[in-house]
Amino acid sequence: MKSSVLALVTTIALTSVPALAHDEEALKSAPPGEPYVQVSDVLPLPEFIPGLGTLFVDPETLPAGPFLSYDHAGKLSATVYMTPLEELENGTAYEGLAIGSHTVSSAEVYYNAGHPGVDKPHAHIVLYHDGDARTRLAK
Repeated sequence: MKSSVLALVTTIALTSVPALAHDEEALKSAPPGEPYVQVSDVLPLPEFIPGLGTLFVDPETLPAGPFLSYDHAGKLSATVYMTPLEELENGTAYEGLAIGSHTVSSAEVYYNAGHPGVDKPHAHIVLYHDGDARTRLAK
């Protein structure tokens, strides 16, 4: 399982950079505009989720995302993917995923048992876009 998640993170890092290149400037500040919707407007989740921030997603890209994560000041801080473990185990590949910014300072991968919107157990893959992003999203 660990190798599958590592392969997914590597694929995201190597293939997603050009996906939103033409929109990167427009995504720097919340709200990002269409086709993105604020997750808390369509699901029973808080507007700001500690550790993830204020999330926006294009509904057509669910469940994987990308979810664009903004801090309290509306600055794009991370790109988050939510990949169902069952789908990964069954061979689903998430390729060509978009990224909110070309700058990635660090990444995290961790387990989530499920929540509104992605009910099944899944991996959260978080690409932080600057050195302070994790701290800004924590509270």
